[in-house]
Amino acid sequence: MIDHTGLVVSDFAKSKAFYTQALGAIGYGLLMELPASVTGNADVAGFGEPPKPDFWISRGTPNQPSIHVAFRVASRAQVDAFHAAALAAGGRDNGAPGLRLHYHPNYYGAFVLDPDGHNIEAVCHEPE
Repeated sequence: MIDHTGLVVSDFAKSKAFYTQALGAIGYGLLMELPASVTGNADVAGFGEPPKPDFWISRGTPNQPSIHVAFRVASRAQVDAFHAAALAAGGRDNGAPGLRLHYHPNYYGAFVLDPDGHNIEAVCHEPE
């Protein structure tokens, strides 16, 4: 079972704003920030559903190759909201909301590229 995960971003402020807006559409909030003086390495920001962050970004040289992270949501409307919010926040479309039948009949997902090119997805596995 995964407890938390994260990725490295080149422009911490820009990415923090992107993820705050994009993940806010699916109920994730910015729950914790720690400066490099505390972590001993880099500024970090943790997102999640209260009370615990489970997705982290940190300042540095972005992961290469880029990372793919998928967030499971409860409804197709949340997938649509995520995609719209991520694009409004400066993300680049990498797959509009829709069914991905090659995975399974109810796989409804949307993909965006974050400011560093990481492939971020929201996915719902429930029937409409």
